[in-house]
Amino acid sequence: MRKMKGKARLFWTVGVLGALLLAALGCDGVSGPIAPPTAADSAEGPIVPKKRIPLHNGQDFAGWKLFVPNPDVDVHGVWSVSAGVIRCTGTPAGYMRTEADFANYKLRVEWRWPEGGGNSGVLLHVSEPDQVWPKSIEAQLMSGNAGDFYAIGGTDFSERVDKSSTRVAKKAESSEKPLGEWNADEILCRDDTIRVFVNGVLQNEATETTARSGKIGLQSEGKPIEFRNVHLEPLD
Repeated sequence: MRKMKGKARLFWTVGVLGALLLAALGCDGVSGPIAPPTAADSAEGPIVPKKRIPLHNGQDFAGWKLFVPNPDVDVHGVWSVSAGVIRCTGTPAGYMRTEADFANYKLRVEWRWPEGGGNSGVLLHVSEPDQVWPKSIEAQLMSGNAGDFYAIGGTDFSERVDKSSTRVAKKAESSEKPLGEWNADEILCRDDTIRVFVNGVLQNEATETTARSGKIGLQSEGKPIEFRNVHLEPLD
């Protein structure tokens, strides 16, 4: 192969760097961000990630269902997207959840409280029908209590010894950052076990869970909250 000279070498270098940048951003240079999975993608069973799967494209709610129990409420007045950040007003109570079902994954989601502390959560292994609240296991995000578990709609797990309460408190002192700063949840769901890390600290573990797969949801529960960088990764 003949050596490239001058402008040819420059154009080749710029092209390679551009392709690498688009790949890093999850774009193909034509169609834009990678579309999150839909219900059709999990029609034959829950999706088990083999590579990083962006669950939110940073632009709209493709791949998600927005739900509030009152059909007269405009869900887009509750949920919106700006500069890649999902913004939720917190009222009325409801959630956004993936159309697709997932199993055996590492979920990463970042959140913050823009207007003071409040209540929200990540809903795991969600199953229909849509209602407040759907059958699921909640990884709590309530300020000061991020890392608690809640068994919702009849779900259960071994660590829930006191059957009079749906709550299983987190294991350690709060590892949340000051209000207004971004926090990160890393949630590992492997078969019948769920482990929740809040800003790198293991806060809770549920074993022998009665739900092992399903949709993933983010709650609207009283106060404004923001989410970003929602994606799945393979466990191994």
